[in-house]
Amino acid sequence: MEAVIVNFRSGRHTQTTNQMIVQVTSVDSKDKAKALVGRKVSWTSPAGKVIKGEIRSAHGNSGALRVLFENGMPGQAVGSKVKIE
Repeated sequence: MEAVIVNFRSGRHTQTTNQMIVQVTSVDSKDKAKALVGRKVSWTSPAGKVIKGEIRSAHGNSGALRVLFENGMPGQAVGSKVKIE
């Protein structure tokens, strides 16, 4: 299953660089998003490095997901695809 990284998780004054908001095209409700919690996610950089993460929770009411990655993500990851296993 593929998804697109939408943005970093952020607050009013902070940006959490190891947490990303991800949107899956087939998921459009909070209940469907909750079914994916706990799955593993991997992102491959243009250089070939793989960064792994885990879906931690739903984000909002439209089916977005919050993913916690093992280390900080680069800004070039926004708008790219991730693989959900």
